[in-house]
Amino acid sequence: MNKRSENLHTIRPIIASAKIYEAMSADEKFQNETLRPIIKMQHDLFVAVFKNYISKRKNVFYELSLQKQLDYIENAIHKDMKFRNSIKGMIIGQFTIEEYDTYIQNSSALNKRMMNIVKNRLINSIQLFIKPDVLKAV
Repeated sequence: MNKRSENLHTIRPIIASAKIYEAMSADEKFQNETLRPIIKMQHDLFVAVFKNYISKRKNVFYELSLQKQLDYIENAIHKDMKFRNSIKGMIIGQFTIEEYDTYIQNSSALNKRMMNIVKNRLINSIQLFIKPDVLKAV
């Protein structure tokens, strides 16, 4: 393993619940060994990027009901190709060469897994997307 690969593995968080089993599909194994730790590590960046996404779109997000906010997150992740590709780049940029070689063999299915994990993390962090004015009033 080269120095870059070692460094990337060293900085990734360990996710105890990410189990690896013999009967697992290659995609599921890649998800648990590579995608989940990278996405967890990049979580704060994804939150900042999504806050910027909200801001660039005139803060409409803050005026929506909770259900509409959840739909907004889902649409941003699944339908806004520019935003989606930006998120993918933040994840792929943390791959080792070996992981990238694995990724390109089934990128379509792995992209779906990636985006679903990011979407769920953003939804689970919805409380972080409070209108900035509200924070100042508290």
